[in-house]
Amino acid sequence: MKMNFNTIKYFTATALCGLLLAGLSSCGKRDENSPGVEYAPDMYRSPSLEYYGTHTVDGQELMAAKLPVKGTIARGFLPYPYENTPEGYEKAGQSLKNPLTSKSREEYEKEGEVIYGKFCVHCHGASGAGDGKVADKLPGPPPAYSGALKNLSEGKIFHSITYGKGTMGAHASQLTQEERWKLVYYVQKLQGPKETVAADSTKAAAAATPTTK
Repeated sequence: MKMNFNTIKYFTATALCGLLLAGLSSCGKRDENSPGVEYAPDMYRSPSLEYYGTHTVDGQELMAAKLPVKGTIARGFLPYPYENTPEGYEKAGQSLKNPLTSKSREEYEKEGEVIYGKFCVHCHGASGAGDGKVADKLPGPPPAYSGALKNLSEGKIFHSITYGKGTMGAHASQLTQEERWKLVYYVQKLQGPKETVAADSTKAAAAATPTTK
């Protein structure tokens, strides 16, 4: 019983000393914004550099957020060399070819059909005739793939999906390059067989594509 009483006295005295020290540490602060003694401050005050913060290097204060070094390419990103200009559109039509060849064309067309059903059918319609449910809400329906766009090259199709064309918006932020090329395969299927004597599909498409000011 005596040992238990001494133990109780020891823990009581320790607790009182702890409270006294805590009280003293919370008084007489030099900095009114200081929280005093902190337990594990790294858990709620990160010592790392915040992305939009600043840091000092050789006495110079710099922003932590910086642009990538000029000429660098992000991991997994494939640069697209054709600009969103009429000249870039023509160059893409002349030079750009579908790089997806590891599987059969039919397999790519099936995968492209799935993508088409998610992103394109609403405006272009199930058969690519420009009769989608959203087409009536547009200034003019999209031209039919089997009509004015029948001979549009694969490069121009990809370029149009990437940057947008006429009233169609860009899809580069929604579809990867591989997905866009799969979509090109399916759009070519909707185009049907090319005409023996190729017409100037660019001019025909431009005439059929509605424009907005």
